[in-house]
Amino acid sequence: MRFLLDAVYVLAGIAVSPILLYRVIRHGRYRSGWGQRFGKLDRRDPQKKCIWLHAVSVGEVNAAQTLIAEIEKQFPDFEIVISTTTDTGFAQAGKLFGTRLQVFYFPFDLSWVVRRAFERVRPSVCLLMELEVWPNFIFAAHARDIPVVVLNGRISDKSFSRYSKIKSVTRTFFGKIDMVLAQTQEYAQRFRELGCPADRVMVTSSLKYDTAQVADRVPSAETLAEQLNLAGAKLWVAGGTGNDEEKIILDVHKSLLQEEEFHGLRLAIVPRKPERFEEVAQLIEQAGFPLVRYSRLKESGARAKADGEAVILGDTMGDLRKFYSLASMIFVGRSLVPMGGSDMMEAAALGKCTLFGPHTFNFRQTVDALLTGQGAIRVVDKDDLLKTMKQCLSEPDYASRIARSGQAVIKQNQGATARTMDVLRKLLKAQ
Repeated sequence: MRFLLDAVYVLAGIAVSPILLYRVIRHGRYRSGWGQRFGKLDRRDPQKKCIWLHAVSVGEVNAAQTLIAEIEKQFPDFEIVISTTTDTGFAQAGKLFGTRLQVFYFPFDLSWVVRRAFERVRPSVCLLMELEVWPNFIFAAHARDIPVVVLNGRISDKSFSRYSKIKSVTRTFFGKIDMVLAQTQEYAQRFRELGCPADRVMVTSSLKYDTAQVADRVPSAETLAEQLNLAGAKLWVAGGTGNDEEKIILDVHKSLLQEEEFHGLRLAIVPRKPERFEEVAQLIEQAGFPLVRYSRLKESGARAKADGEAVILGDTMGDLRKFYSLASMIFVGRSLVPMGGSDMMEAAALGKCTLFGPHTFNFRQTVDALLTGQGAIRVVDKDDLLKTMKQCLSEPDYASRIARSGQAVIKQNQGATARTMDVLRKLLKAQ
């Protein structure tokens, strides 16, 4: 089985190598951490028992914050190490935890690489965020009697469809997972159908509700407002946007500005991926708008020129929440195009009128909760976005009601950290 898996991985690696090389050269991605990806991992305190927590990218890293804080508080005799897959996830983990915890790239799931990784890390427990279930990793942990727990577990429609076609294979490694703490009953059932024993699967809700900081203002937001020279202007923010979406946003903004009622409305666009910053900057200028690049203001400490027509590009990492805190309305991106959506919890938690498009399959549970609680608005296309923007801007009481309801939904769904710790506490005490 492992030999076959290794062969499949090698063939897949050869197939995607041109794409990988292009991204290395063109976008500067995947240039570091290759030793770690091949299992050369280190720990800060090898004498301690170890918890290995894996979070793929930024969203999973952020979702783990409250849980990591509780583990550190309740089990200080354990060392926590954190692995990620993406460059952005690695950067975020380093920013949040790097001063006190070891952060490294997750090793390739080749049997000999995984074996080397386990020999160097020697974890007592492995915690996998959402759906990072790699067969050789699971086999290696099981062979060493190391418990593996899936936290914040979810299986999207797309992933479930793919896994369902190879259930005879998935059962060989899903069946070796010691515990799955799923976000919803639907996700829990999917884990069971793919091979997880029913008595090892339970629902704890989403950890992201706990990490979504409910607040009315964000520290340093006033400084950002001064740097952008907003001068009390209404701002709408398109956050976490994806390919082909910014042009739609710019078209909508241009249509709004053509109406006297909305003169002075400002727009900030914050793309999801940093490698697209230059592309989006060009799109803004091609649309005929003056451009304000926040990265240059942040680096120089300068203040933007007073230009009510300028579109702001949030081309830095880690500042999205500050942009959201200044917004009158927020559109959550990667949802007008079929990319699955970006996280809308943060926007709702800040008490903002939150909009998103029809393509939100990555956040189905959150979307259902917000729409049921009338705490967000789903638009179907560009025309609907323009119509809804006009309504929300013209009827501030309506927009405020949506914003308050969204914040209430976030508060009502919090508590996953405590439920997750109830399970982990028993497991960690046994190590």
